[in-house]
Amino acid sequence: MSKIRSNKSNLQVLYEDNHIIIVNKRAGDIVQGDKTGDKPLSDVVKEYIKDKYNKPGNVYLGTVHRLDRPTTGLVIFAKTSKVLPRLNKLFLSKEIKKTYWAIVKNEPPKHDDTLINWLRKNPKNNKSKAHSKEVSESKKAILHYNVIKKLDNYFLLEVNLETGRHHQIRVQLSNIGCPIKGDLKYGFDRSNKDASISLHARHIEFIHPVKKESISIDAPLPNDAIWNACLR
Repeated sequence: MSKIRSNKSNLQVLYEDNHIIIVNKRAGDIVQGDKTGDKPLSDVVKEYIKDKYNKPGNVYLGTVHRLDRPTTGLVIFAKTSKVLPRLNKLFLSKEIKKTYWAIVKNEPPKHDDTLINWLRKNPKNNKSKAHSKEVSESKKAILHYNVIKKLDNYFLLEVNLETGRHHQIRVQLSNIGCPIKGDLKYGFDRSNKDASISLHARHIEFIHPVKKESISIDAPLPNDAIWNACLR
């Protein structure tokens, strides 16, 4: 897996005000620190804020949600302790709408569908398994997908989640025979060169918890030939 690059000039900030900062995560970045000891995106964002505003001492930054390490796209951070619980509440009440794009090799059985499974996480291998009915220690998972483009050798799907489970999009798409490009863990046959998987948090929409304004943001796609073909 590629290591996170800590050069703050590479940080792509898509939105920023006094309360919130939204960035476009790259493949290989971890959102928060973990057992690898690699520098997390949260620390890079703190350094960016410290430098930009010449802040003395420690910079506050609250992590609102996460993306898997090989996934790219939109990540929201709270810049104040006041706004963090408000953002958390928006996520819990599903008032933050997130839309993902996924590239898969196989054509889905239906052009659009709702997938309902019960997912059980295995902490030993950090994988989840999809079941058709409830099993012990499983959690209900619901997503909606539709095919938005047929590429030369792949299909571009738009995915909207009703629930936020461990590896949910990855395992549910794999379960219908459509593993995400590059996702060896869930059945794709080869890795992407940069160790990414072709899953991108593309769009986010919500009412700002302080300003009460509508926020709607698209994250630019990774710069490679297949992602670029998605916009042609």
